[in-house]
Amino acid sequence: MIIAFLVLYFTFLPFSDKEDGNAISFDPLLSVFDIGTVQSLIVEKNDEIIAEYYKGSIHSGRHTNIKSASKSVLSLLVGIAIDRGYLDGTDQTIADFFPDYFEKNPDSKKESITIQDLLTMRTGLESTSFRNYGRWVLSSNWAEFALNQPMVNEPGREMVYSTGSSHLLSVILTRATGMSTLQFGNRYLFGPMNITIGGWDRDSQGFYMGGNNMAMTPADLLKIGKLMMNKGNYNGEQLVSREWIQESLQVYGSSSFNPYDYGYMWWSKTVENHIVYFAWGNGGQYIMILPELGSVISITSSLNNSGSRRYQRQIFQYLGEEIIPFIKEN
Repeated sequence: MIIAFLVLYFTFLPFSDKEDGNAISFDPLLSVFDIGTVQSLIVEKNDEIIAEYYKGSIHSGRHTNIKSASKSVLSLLVGIAIDRGYLDGTDQTIADFFPDYFEKNPDSKKESITIQDLLTMRTGLESTSFRNYGRWVLSSNWAEFALNQPMVNEPGREMVYSTGSSHLLSVILTRATGMSTLQFGNRYLFGPMNITIGGWDRDSQGFYMGGNNMAMTPADLLKIGKLMMNKGNYNGEQLVSREWIQESLQVYGSSSFNPYDYGYMWWSKTVENHIVYFAWGNGGQYIMILPELGSVISITSSLNNSGSRRYQRQIFQYLGEEIIPFIKEN
């Protein structure tokens, strides 16, 4: 019985537990693990970690696949490329970066798609996600497959979530900078923030996957959240412009598959009268920013049950009922 208790205690040991004489203080947020997918939770308020939990083998420095939360990281890289003059701006069209493709496949509508259209998922192209995802990732050329999709709307109108669109941004970054997306990130974002990418898929042409299957640690996700909270400033260095952060968090569209609004690859939602901006990856990978409360949250989850999306409702319900009140009290 005693052994079983010790195993349970050390498996779910919170960061904020502390010994005071013979008493041990248990943080109430430990119940986050009642949400079956969750493996880590870090809550920071005003630059101080007020809760930190891990389950199983995950810990603050262990890399985990953040899935589509990497789209929000990619958005930061696009902003940096614009800030530094590698890209002209969000109005620049994709025709500048795929001349060979459009020489063989001229299409004035597709050629008019802008970087902003890619960032906001308003390209007008049919999605390469959902029912098309398997065919897309098995194709021999991810960029061409995405560009070959039929137009289902005018560019700049309806949001159609598509990882193919975010992958085109990775290809554009590589061609505009002369560096791979990872090299560019290491130079201007990951390196200055002391972030090491643990793994990242590439396509057959060698381009890093724009918007999926990037590995980061829970602690590094928190760093990205702090960068957003501080309007692009990290430890006194302006890594991305304040203007880009502000543009990124505006609402440009909404998904028909969920109740969230969408910016430049950052989602937003109101919870308990507080705006929450967040990066989101399948299975329950989150960076959450609550500016009104001065708080940043990192959540990572197991991918074993990622087929069900019930965790979305559970996590946001838990955010409203448990985490937000905890933040206000501490």
